[in-house]
Amino acid sequence: MTEVRQSQEKTYAVQYGDRRLPFRWRLLSVDGGKARIHVYPDGLVEVETPQHTTLADAKKALLKRARWVTLHLTDIEARRAEVLEREYVSGETVFYLGRRYRLKIVQSSGERHVKMLRGQVRVTTPDTSKKSIKRSLYAWYRDRANDVFARRIAMVGEQLSWIKETPSWSIRDMKTQWGSCSPSGAILLNPHLIKTPTRCIDYVILHELCHLKEHNHSQAFYRLMALGMPDWERVKADLDQLSELYLSE
Repeated sequence: MTEVRQSQEKTYAVQYGDRRLPFRWRLLSVDGGKARIHVYPDGLVEVETPQHTTLADAKKALLKRARWVTLHLTDIEARRAEVLEREYVSGETVFYLGRRYRLKIVQSSGERHVKMLRGQVRVTTPDTSKKSIKRSLYAWYRDRANDVFARRIAMVGEQLSWIKETPSWSIRDMKTQWGSCSPSGAILLNPHLIKTPTRCIDYVILHELCHLKEHNHSQAFYRLMALGMPDWERVKADLDQLSELYLSE
């Protein structure tokens, strides 16, 4: 398995016009190939370059794509400005599997549960404080994520020749990623992914399952992605476009 290793923990930067572009630099543990630039939903810019390249090479690669990176960052900043902090009160919009639902808070004398009913996500609880509603809704999301992710991992894995059995996976809150795959093959999925359309969940799962065979972002990795989901780039774009809404708590 080819691994990706981080060359440094620190963040570097290049100047593009009047804008400073911070970035994280990673070295691939393979020689040859092209540099890859990633702009994550939270605005993190990552530059991956082949082994034996230098920081100067990474900066040069980023500057070549600086206009593209800047456009993506501007779009992310605009979406962030539109996202309001949640108050966890009746009438707010919440997401589940890509669909919008109205949040309904129902105060009870002792009963506590969360259910979907007629276009609503209803939180029934004796404690209607923001903290309590947020905790109840988050627990419900995690329960649903455990169930849905298990089924989708099994379904996506059945289509991939290198997956012989269901891999080890778990749920973990992540601020900058929808999922991750460690060199040892442990897969982590962000519970907020349950808010996105099923196609987006499948894309993230496929991404991590492809890392079990190619633990990098090489041409071989992207060939595997295309085999598993020919339109993965469009699905990724859809996910990135609404990531600020899905990741808001």
